[in-house]
Amino acid sequence: MSEQETSAPAASGNGPVSRAFRPPVSPAIPLPELARHLGLPDDAPSAVTVSGISNDSRAILPGDLYAALPGAHRHGAAYGAQAVSSGAVAILTDDEGARLLGEQDVPVLIHPEPRSVLGALAALIYGNGPEDGLLRFGVTGTNGKTTTSYFVNALLRGLGVTPGLIGTIEILAGGEAIPSVLTTPESSDVHALMAGMRQRGLGAVTMEVSSHALQFHRVDGVRFDVVGFTNLTQDHLDLHGSMEEYFAAKALLFTPERADRGVVIVDEEWGRRFAAASRVPVLRLAVDNPSAEAEWRVSDVVSHGALGSEFTLSGPQGASLRARVPLPGGFNIANAALAVLMVLQSGVSLERLSGLLAGESALDVQVPGRMQLLATEPRAIVDFAHNPDALERALRAVRAPDGDGRVILVFGATGERDAVKRPIMGATAIRNADVVIVTDDDPHDEEPEGIRAAVLAGAEEARSSEFPGVLLEEVFPRDLAIQRAVELAGEQDTILVAGRGHEVWQEVKGVNIALDDRVELRAALTARGFRVLATND
Repeated sequence: MSEQETSAPAASGNGPVSRAFRPPVSPAIPLPELARHLGLPDDAPSAVTVSGISNDSRAILPGDLYAALPGAHRHGAAYGAQAVSSGAVAILTDDEGARLLGEQDVPVLIHPEPRSVLGALAALIYGNGPEDGLLRFGVTGTNGKTTTSYFVNALLRGLGVTPGLIGTIEILAGGEAIPSVLTTPESSDVHALMAGMRQRGLGAVTMEVSSHALQFHRVDGVRFDVVGFTNLTQDHLDLHGSMEEYFAAKALLFTPERADRGVVIVDEEWGRRFAAASRVPVLRLAVDNPSAEAEWRVSDVVSHGALGSEFTLSGPQGASLRARVPLPGGFNIANAALAVLMVLQSGVSLERLSGLLAGESALDVQVPGRMQLLATEPRAIVDFAHNPDALERALRAVRAPDGDGRVILVFGATGERDAVKRPIMGATAIRNADVVIVTDDDPHDEEPEGIRAAVLAGAEEARSSEFPGVLLEEVFPRDLAIQRAVELAGEQDTILVAGRGHEVWQEVKGVNIALDDRVELRAALTARGFRVLATND
């Protein structure tokens, strides 16, 4: 992918990610040293020193190496002149890029696969490595990456460590934050972020690592101390083609080149295969499968409904940890248990971790758009569930334990993404909700009518053959669908608005339209006279 396809847009007027999170103190690496690192002739001018690297010409700062990469639509070399005018002192590209660049006023390094070396170069330029003092955690899996990352960081803060975060919702370096556009930014940005975190005195960083990031080299050059695996369910097959290819992409994280050790949830077959295929030592965690072979397992669960759960983690030689998670649902028990064991795997003693978990607030987190409770009568919740497994888990989690009240669901499917899951999600909705309102998610460049039709087809089939009593409606645009859900709700009911979570823009035909499910749901509740909880997002 080229810079225009992978880089983040400006955030609050501060420029792309690579501008906002450059380290305060810039490095100075002689260009011949970088050439030697690539196995290229070191005949580059020794007076040229490199202080940063980016594959986005819009983010180039004076002293940078510009990585002109091939893209699906345009080659990054097309932006070479812009990069040089912004201060690039050298360009890295391939043969095609060199041809497009022509004569330049700066040295050009030519490598047959420049993207494959971008991460390693960034690590060298910014001085990142296993001995740099920054503890690195990486979380992968289809669902649960964000919440698990927040749990890891909550535990680290409780242990006196100031952590950073690179994730779907935001990127944090101490008190500095910008919105995140990609689950994992480009490798050049990742290494700049890590160097900046080190220089700001942070002791750790937790990253969500997507299959896209692994396949597109966005975490190249990063060596994680501990990695965690949540689950693998159908998603992103538009990219990977099959579940086997999706599995193979995720498994790249559990290799000696990328990690020291890991933790894997083994409740399901994919997790057990993941643990078996891991090329680094792993702890296996069984959350809700007593028959699964595991070193650690969850037991003695006490549910407190919307207030979360308590559970015990039991491990080898009688080891035991009692924890409380404030978020509802069995999947959040899994996320919290995984986070606890990841921190344990980092070298924290069992005794110290047990003492921390004995406090009420060790795992207290508020994750924007993840099972976020906005009202209690009716219960109104916004969640990011956007694939069949996540949707089913969310619907089961929000249903009242006593069975009182209906579950009213508002959701849609994303355009230009795995279309196979659309009717599956429709059927999942019918099987787990009492009222289903199908609407638009992010259509992107696809016609929203066709997306809704695919979801409705699955819903109609499940309703006619299994659950004829479920009320099914198609309402669009999305804000009207949310209003319709509130119109139908009584105080004993539960409204779940699923699919977009924390997102504040809806992309339609290349245009970003302001749309925040939390804002729309609060407004609809208030208009009907329902009381909403204090804003925490």
